[in-house]
Amino acid sequence: MAKKKSISKEDFMSYYMNYVLEHNERPKTIFSLCKVMGTEEPFFYEFFGSFEGLEKNIFNQFYINTKNLLEKAPDFSAFDSRDKLLSFYYTFFEILTANRSFVVFMLDGYKTDLKRLKVLSTLRQSFIEFIEDLNIETIETKQKDIDKFQQKALTESAWLQLVVTIEFWLNDTSAKFEKTDIFIEKSVNTSFDIINTTPIKSIIDLGKFLFKEKVQMS
Repeated sequence: MAKKKSISKEDFMSYYMNYVLEHNERPKTIFSLCKVMGTEEPFFYEFFGSFEGLEKNIFNQFYINTKNLLEKAPDFSAFDSRDKLLSFYYTFFEILTANRSFVVFMLDGYKTDLKRLKVLSTLRQSFIEFIEDLNIETIETKQKDIDKFQQKALTESAWLQLVVTIEFWLNDTSAKFEKTDIFIEKSVNTSFDIINTTPIKSIIDLGKFLFKEKVQMS
């Protein structure tokens, strides 16, 4: 096969995903991946420094695809922050589901939570920016340090919520992942109810659901 003069970032990600799915393993080396693709190894390094960097970009691409779809939706800009976040979740997990075999292989392949979080680090940065752009209202104290801490706590808890939801989805065996949809609705609504200081009913509702699912999955 003739060597290609250049290849796009998206091509590398697509070939990598297909290779993993077809061989049920990562390529042995960057050289071997490039050989299969019919390109030269230096082109890989124009976009990524390693397979880990490529994997980070793939997970972040799921976010980019989600955001692009949301921005094309005619009513999305008029949604309040709660509905924008719910829309993000539903769209993001539709994209994850379309790539479930790859996602499961990647995340189950990491033996520690630290390594799993590391491959999601670029996604984390993008998601936190998305949360900040939602301008979710918190209780204003007029104390700069406290308000700054509140905002930091909000973004970090939102990221933790997404990670927990991904974990729930990975273990969800319901048809069409309907239980994940329920979990998304309950957890997002609970988060906003806590911010609005009216949490009791939603917390109890979420707690009952989680306890029921834990019993069924054990």
